[in-house]
Amino acid sequence: MHFYQGGHAESLGYASETPMDRIERVASENAVVIFSKSSCCMCHAIKRLFCGMGVNPTVYELDELEPGVGKDLEKGLMMLLGASSPPLPVVFIGGKLVGAMDRVMASHINGTLVPLLKQAGALWL
Repeated sequence: MHFYQGGHAESLGYASETPMDRIERVASENAVVIFSKSSCCMCHAIKRLFCGMGVNPTVYELDELEPGVGKDLEKGLMMLLGASSPPLPVVFIGGKLVGAMDRVMASHINGTLVPLLKQAGALWL
């Protein structure tokens, strides 16, 4: 897994971007992106699911980013999902929003997750 923690907003390209622009950019630059919190058990379960499948996701731990940056990204994710509270984890595959835990698990159970991962180049089998 690639983790992005800490760092200055300017070095993340954040200072010149809106939270929505930042989310869209990082989602499009990586095959699998997980927006997470380090203390969230559901986030841990999703990260383990992808690693267990042989996928190497890019993970943004929102609670470990520079103060204010994680909260702004959380607000952007809430807007994308139409949620009133942050439904972490939030997963993007191939630059497209898959959703929160419920959508990812539903895709895994119904067999559509592996084809999405293959199409995004995150899984080679």
